Amino acid sequence: MKTKTAPHELTLIQLFERFPDDDKARKHLEEIRWKNGIVCPHCSCNDQSKFSDIAANHEKKVRAGLRYCSACKKQFTCTVGTIFEDSHIPLRKWVIAWYLLCTSKKGISALQVQRMLDLGSYRTAWMMMHKIRFALKDPVFADKLSGIVEVDETYIGGKKRGMGHAYKGNKTAVVSLVERGGRARSVVVPTVTGKNLKAILNEHVEKDTRIMTDNFGG
Repeated sequence: MKTKTAPHELTLIQLFERFPDDDKARKHLEEIRWKNGIVCPHCSCNDQSKFSDIAANHEKKVRAGLRYCSACKKQFTCTVGTIFEDSHIPLRKWVIAWYLLCTSKKGISALQVQRMLDLGSYRTAWMMMHKIRFALKDPVFADKLSGIVEVDETYIGGKKRGMGHAYKGNKTAVVSLVERGGRARSVVVPTVTGKNLKAILNEHVEKDTRIMTDNFGG
């Protein structure tokens, strides 16, 4: 039985073969965004009977993948509300750029992306890399940590003159959660309080998890 190649194992040739055109790239995005069924980005309706496909028409400038939601009477595609919305860059180039950035162990420059994807200018490649990195800034986690999870806070940043050792307005507070023998994730918080910590635990940790912390009162 042939297994599906993981994203980080794809060669550049395989990447271009997987996304030979914008239709393939769009379908890939639809599978990721709507794996549990289509959801209207305008009104959040998920009733599949409310959606109808609109046939693509190049002469009338009707895009492929366009749908109509009868609940809010608006049109949408899988790119609405994403960094790809209203972009004139071919969608397949966006997807390939995303793969290149996420799978390059030592990073990849905008100049290299411009050359590899035959983009019109360095500014275009820089804009793409900037938007992708911004989208990756706040990751969306599919599941929660479990087992034994260690939780601790730290403060990152420089010292402002006259602020002393205070972190408010001086440093960024970061709470890290580490699953013993497994995964880790960090969350930026405005302040480290019991209320904020509880919200983070509820969002990222299973209810039957054993939590290990220090003597911090929060």
